[in-house]
Amino acid sequence: MPELNRRHFLVTGLAAGAAATVPAGAAHADPDPAAESAQSLASRGLRADPFTLGVASGDPDHRGFVLWTRLAQQPLAEDGLGGMPQRPFPVLWQIYADERCRRLVRSGVVTAAPQWGHSVHVEVDHLEAGRPYWYRFRVGPYLSPVGRALTAPHPRSYGGPLAMAFVSCAQYEHGYFTSYRRLAEEHPDLVLHLGDYTYEYTKNTYTSPGGNVRHHEGPETETLANYRQRHAQYKSDPDLQAAHAAAPWLVVWDDHELDNNWADEVPEKPEVPQPDFLSRREAAFRAYYENMPLRRTSIPRGIDMQLYRRVQWGRTATFHMLDTRQYRDDQGCGDGYRDCPAAVDPARSITGAEQEAWLLDGFRRSRAQWDIIGQQVFFAQRDNNAGPAKITSQDAWDGYVASRRRITQGWIDAEVRNPVVLTGDVHAHWAADLKLDYDDPTGPSVGSELVATSISTGGDGGDSDPAAHPFLEINPHLKFYNNQRGYVLTKIDRDLLTADFKVLPQVREPGAAVHTKATYVIEDRVPGVRQTYLRPVDPALRLRMEMTVEETVRLETERP
Repeated sequence: MPELNRRHFLVTGLAAGAAATVPAGAAHADPDPAAESAQSLASRGLRADPFTLGVASGDPDHRGFVLWTRLAQQPLAEDGLGGMPQRPFPVLWQIYADERCRRLVRSGVVTAAPQWGHSVHVEVDHLEAGRPYWYRFRVGPYLSPVGRALTAPHPRSYGGPLAMAFVSCAQYEHGYFTSYRRLAEEHPDLVLHLGDYTYEYTKNTYTSPGGNVRHHEGPETETLANYRQRHAQYKSDPDLQAAHAAAPWLVVWDDHELDNNWADEVPEKPEVPQPDFLSRREAAFRAYYENMPLRRTSIPRGIDMQLYRRVQWGRTATFHMLDTRQYRDDQGCGDGYRDCPAAVDPARSITGAEQEAWLLDGFRRSRAQWDIIGQQVFFAQRDNNAGPAKITSQDAWDGYVASRRRITQGWIDAEVRNPVVLTGDVHAHWAADLKLDYDDPTGPSVGSELVATSISTGGDGGDSDPAAHPFLEINPHLKFYNNQRGYVLTKIDRDLLTADFKVLPQVREPGAAVHTKATYVIEDRVPGVRQTYLRPVDPALRLRMEMTVEETVRLETERP
């Protein structure tokens, strides 16, 4: 594939670099006769709208961003090809300075190749810093929906407050994606997706309480065709499309984009012979790239894909996006809650040595007001045993204690001004103070962790007393818990990070309203979280008042 990679993305790069510049106020007609000719050719073989999967943008900097779409006339086709003819299609892309698409700023033509699932990635450059743009695509007579993207502030500028939301865990079968719709209505500047964007299971393998409300198409994902079909099914959801169109995204995967609880080259169940696992990993990575707004630096090469990266939002924030799956050592004592001697082995790592060195170097170089680590699994210690034994999740950072300590010591030594860890995976809202030594609860807090609940995984969940969970008593650095579905919406300025924990009463039916369950703030140079608002438990919505340790462990370890 190296020749295809180079050719396909050379076309993309030339399209971006040679794009037409049009004076402000110009009409929104096609930019030149060549574009018209390309669009005439594009219509051949198309009998239906190919923009069934929506549009997206991602990885912004102060000069531009990535634009994405994927052509699919029949998105759920079993062969994963989306009902597209096996030939390349020229795709016109356009960027506008206004929401009504009247002031064309940039445009160009890029090739959607069948070898890459007719996906399109355009890296746009030379735009103004710190402002919104609107974009769309055209193939023949078909126009895509319009999406909104933003450039980051200039690296020497703070810009205004950053409205950033983060999400994770959207199991299509367990509920509707109403949280994505409500997130889009918040008009954020940036969205972080922290993993489990899709799930790999075939119909009814992974069921939620009360049964699944809709179903996956196709078998468990193992081939490229399977993964393409599954991504297309998720991308066909209108609520997810709305969230993608609302703002640029920064994405990282967790486990279900490939296989539950996988670790580097080891599948979830290594005791079961799986000779095709590395082929499955290659297929999953390729499909992930094809369906995400990622830069060419993330083009997969066989079973490897460069996903950890750094994104700067002016002087306000540096986002360190981590990959805690591709390079980790296998879980030491299985994936569940264990008292595991391997968890404290200093040789074991959840990031791998190269990514760890990259992250520590980023801490040393950072001059941002806020250093935000976007990653997948619980960072703070969560001991479920009140006695002397430590019973912790071996799939989270608790299974890699020395690795966590090296990262934490790294930001302390670098004198990082405000380290904040963002997390998904556990299907509940949490907030925590971070410690260097969790065995000394009186020791200083050295950072903060905010955890987003799931979009839909686990079904409705239930309203719960945020102070009643036994984990909070056993682990005094844990400050907040809620078991409803939703997302976290933050406002980040120079002096304060404000986090609103948004929840929905149910997801088994579409259209639920959203409200703020609690608000926590992190003050500049004051590590740890502080609560400023708490909405009382609604007895009419309460499904379980206090989730026990046993229930939490069961829900987190008995996932198929």
